[in-house]
Amino acid sequence: MTKQDTERDPAVTALMPPAGGGFPNPGLPPHELRQADVDPRSERRAERIVAALFVVSILGTVLFVASYFLFTPMGTNLLAEPGTLHAVKWNNFFTGLGLAIAVFFIGAAAVHWAKTLMPDHEMVEERHHLGGDPASQKQAAAIITGGLDESGIGRRPLIVTAMVGALAVLPIAVLAPLSTLGPLPGNKLHHTFWKAGLRLTRDHDGTPIKASEVAMNSIFHIMPEGLTEETEDFLEERAKAAAVIVRIDPEIGQNEESLANGYQGILAFSKICTHVGCPVALYEQQTHHMLCPCHQSTFDVTDGAKVIFGPAHRPLPQLPIEVDAEGYLVAKGDFPEPIGPSFWDIHKEK
Repeated sequence: MTKQDTERDPAVTALMPPAGGGFPNPGLPPHELRQADVDPRSERRAERIVAALFVVSILGTVLFVASYFLFTPMGTNLLAEPGTLHAVKWNNFFTGLGLAIAVFFIGAAAVHWAKTLMPDHEMVEERHHLGGDPASQKQAAAIITGGLDESGIGRRPLIVTAMVGALAVLPIAVLAPLSTLGPLPGNKLHHTFWKAGLRLTRDHDGTPIKASEVAMNSIFHIMPEGLTEETEDFLEERAKAAAVIVRIDPEIGQNEESLANGYQGILAFSKICTHVGCPVALYEQQTHHMLCPCHQSTFDVTDGAKVIFGPAHRPLPQLPIEVDAEGYLVAKGDFPEPIGPSFWDIHKEK
């Protein structure tokens, strides 16, 4: 095609790139009116649908709150025996379903409102420098005000009422569980099952341990005597009471107070790391170091289990022990300080 042909054919000329390069702006397609824009009945129907979606969200919140009390894992459960996995399953199912409905239908209502009732005219705004003079700021405020007017919030009380209701009851889904959290723990977190006179028993089979059975540089994982599955709050008490004993040569001990709380080099320490509560279960016989596998906090058994490496900030609490008349290792009492992460050290006086 020659240059003359191009100049004579308007269709070809429109497809040619402009002199500065690039492609011509095709512009916006013609605006298509929606059914709600031309039919008042369609508009009212869309409004009712949006309100109905908000109402369904409210019902979802009601379902969540009702399920929280009617399908509890350990108490009332309409579909399963309390304290079973089925009870937990139905509790999770109905509370999860209720919360999903409550949140999803608020979003669905907002989307349907925007797509059917709010203005959808295509607009193009030229880029400009950020910031503006007072006149531009006033214009921006006017745009926001205009947007509120166009959304129809002032003209659609049914939607606004339903939306406010859905958003108002949704926090109840959070507040309802808070009402059942029970009493404050008090000082329960600062004491364990250990008491004076309780024998140290092997963790795996519960047999008491004699001092003569603890070999040099050995480690035992221990629990207090009498802590069984029939004990109230068994898992909680077991988690707090977990401890280990190791035996070192008293001659290499660097902490006289720590040695005094042991028996002939047998020392008992909490098994719960003072960083974030992982089990300190690794013992290196040559260096007499105990290691937490989670974040590598390292404690020196010869120096009262003080921290020599890692993020932990205080030694492992030591359980004072002695030997009874039959030669069994027994506790002199509870740990003298709270076990676990260092946060509890601020309550040491309790």
